[in-house]
Amino acid sequence: MGNNILKGKKGIIFGALDENSIAWKTALKAKEEGAEFVLTNAPIALRMGVINKLAEECGAEVIPADATSIEDLTNLFEKSMEVLGGKLDFVLHSIGMSPNVRKGKPYGDLNYDWFLKTLDISGLSFHKVLQTAEKTEAMNEWGSILALSYIAAQRTFPDYSDMAQAKAVLESIARSYGYRFAKNGNVRVNTISQSPTMTTAGSGVTGFDVFYDYADKMSPLGNASGDDCANYILMMFSDYTRMVTMQNLMHDGGFSNSGITEDIVAALSK
Repeated sequence: MGNNILKGKKGIIFGALDENSIAWKTALKAKEEGAEFVLTNAPIALRMGVINKLAEECGAEVIPADATSIEDLTNLFEKSMEVLGGKLDFVLHSIGMSPNVRKGKPYGDLNYDWFLKTLDISGLSFHKVLQTAEKTEAMNEWGSILALSYIAAQRTFPDYSDMAQAKAVLESIARSYGYRFAKNGNVRVNTISQSPTMTTAGSGVTGFDVFYDYADKMSPLGNASGDDCANYILMMFSDYTRMVTMQNLMHDGGFSNSGITEDIVAALSK
């Protein structure tokens, strides 16, 4: 049973692909907490996933939208307000994809057309979402808009490749648009930098299993799970965090502030 911390709130959740998705987990928990929302993903992703199962479970409508298309996003925001009967209180941007990573291109031999697609899909699309939300006047005062990031925006993780640049762009957009949206409507904009998580996208990175175990040993609390991330997202959507904006919020079990841990020392001493 939830605590109704999102009772009466309406929103859009991008990126639910399957049961491993953080967006999927967020949708289930948001429903439990009293929210109403629209689910969306790119048309190709909708064909690959099982989002209709989630929609049925949450009583939510699915509106396809390519997050890189202003036309699709405008339609999404306008239709969402029609479906939900009013303006929005929250938006989750849970989107990320690199053609270079998917096709195994090394960082020293990137396809630059694909690199631009990575930046557009995984970074610039957040600006497009924010700009469209503003232009359609879709957000209620004190609304909350979030995007999921990763610490590779600040530190080097070789196999993360051009996604690191995309996440750096994403976080910069949150700061710049966070200022604008705060001044024009008291809407807050943040990113959450999540632990390595066993999602469909995350597990596609080369060597992910090894790195997942390393991060777990480097985090005093262990890796933050997808379920824990969903709980954090709901808190950021709630009225309990009305004064938090323009932040990149670390949700990583302490990984980002750990130099070394006893578990790592023990592993290296074997």
